[in-house]
Amino acid sequence: MPSLGRLHLITDTRPGRDPLAVVRAALTVAQANLVVQVRVEDSATDREAYDLTRRVLALCASYRATCLVNDRLHVALAVGAAGGHVGADDLPVAAARRVLGPTGVLGATARAPGPAREAVAAGASYLGVGPCHTTSTKTGLPDPIGADGVRAVVGAVDVPVIAIGGVTAARVPALRAAGAYGVAVVGAVSAAADPARATAELIEALTC
Repeated sequence: MPSLGRLHLITDTRPGRDPLAVVRAALTVAQANLVVQVRVEDSATDREAYDLTRRVLALCASYRATCLVNDRLHVALAVGAAGGHVGADDLPVAAARRVLGPTGVLGATARAPGPAREAVAAGASYLGVGPCHTTSTKTGLPDPIGADGVRAVVGAVDVPVIAIGGVTAARVPALRAAGAYGVAVVGAVSAAADPARATAELIEALTC
């Protein structure tokens, strides 16, 4: 498995956003420390997802950063991404592992120790745990679990835990103290007036 960066940037493809510009700005700062997770709206076609992922992957390759695809594992395979991430409503982790093969990076979503252990046993390379705080970038999420929820999952598994949901640079120290290997963000970078600066602040918080 490729070395996993501590900062995961999830693409924001909502109207008015420019995901490629944001990814490019973040990469200039974070470089190989960045994992870019390509996530598109449910209404996006596979062709649209493929075209965006192909362009993101080309940017990542220039900085030796990791490119993953959320949900659409066939797109990850089609473009040659490092792997993918599956949520609770996507393919079961064991099935996703069969799709990606033994060496692909496979992230899985969890929010409690039991499901986290099951996901790891089924083949997850890392876990996305949350939401840690309230977030507006994705609807229909359960209540936030906070740093204590992250700590409970960290104590139950032996793979990297990536905290997600309402993450800001100011909240990173508490999440790292809870044992999180890294964090995943959307709006903290994509909605920032200066995405490169926002990325730098997150990287600094993660490495302190």
